[in-house]
Amino acid sequence: MSALTPRELKDAVYEQLARVSKALASAKRLELLDLLSNGPRTVESLAEQASLSVANTSSHLQVLRAARLVEAEKRGLFVTYRIAEGVEGLVLGVRRLAEARLGELSEITETFLASRDALEVVDGEALLARALSGEVTVLDVRAPEEYAAGHLPTARSIPLAELRARLHELPKGVEVIAYCRGPYCVLAIEAVSALRAAGFTAARLHAGPADWRAAGVPVVASA
Repeated sequence: MSALTPRELKDAVYEQLARVSKALASAKRLELLDLLSNGPRTVESLAEQASLSVANTSSHLQVLRAARLVEAEKRGLFVTYRIAEGVEGLVLGVRRLAEARLGELSEITETFLASRDALEVVDGEALLARALSGEVTVLDVRAPEEYAAGHLPTARSIPLAELRARLHELPKGVEVIAYCRGPYCVLAIEAVSALRAAGFTAARLHAGPADWRAAGVPVVASA
């Protein structure tokens, strides 16, 4: 390669930076990265979670892979994707920047939560202290593979789809705190509604594993 002029250097550098920006410039690709922050997933699983066809999901993942934001591994007939190292912080940073700069985002979430009876938000560190003291039951309502990839040390796994059938496993008279993937995941919202309807005192933890890792809160993986 011949020596670059200063202008050529800048153009080349910013073109590479733009590869990442272009890959992020899609609502569905951001959602896929958020899902992958909760653990590796197959294309089929991601498609179901993101309400996309398998073909569209695969196309989005190829864009993310070309920008080195995800990695893929084929096992038999299925391809499993995982978020690349360092990308979780990027996704979290984009979310926090949008929360700080875009009032529309707050309006959307506040309207949604108000229609769900303004579910309580609990601080992550305060929750850990209460959970370790045995004061509350901490419930992870995500899929089992997401729980295995990383969960709060005191959390028990009961996926939302199984919650009503497994309410008998929860101790009576103890507050239940449910969490899922983060502030824009509705699994914990639905779980709290079901718990309250069954007579439990329940609240939702606003944050998710990506937030806790960034804050240095312990997140453990299962075998």
